[in-house]
Amino acid sequence: MTKITKQEVKKVAHLARLELNEDEINNHAKQLENILEYIKQLEKIDTNDVPCTTRAIEVFNVFRKDEKKNSDCTEEILELGPSREDKYFKVPKILNQ
Repeated sequence: MTKITKQEVKKVAHLARLELNEDEINNHAKQLENILEYIKQLEKIDTNDVPCTTRAIEVFNVFRKDEKKNSDCTEEILELGPSREDKYFKVPKILNQ
């Protein structure tokens, strides 16, 4: 495997607008080498029979059953609005006739 050079780390840091000192450059070079080595190991695994996924754990929505309920809180709800007219909220006119 090719070694990640300091120049490559500096170039990527420059493109990402990062300011790195020498210790950080050396550290990032070593970390990038480790990542590439790990990817090289993963490439050896046969994944032909493995289905494609978008996440490691399948996510399901849990819905409750819709139930019809009678509610008589119209007055309470209308009182929460800034203005009302009879059984409706009163809102400012926004369209010209």
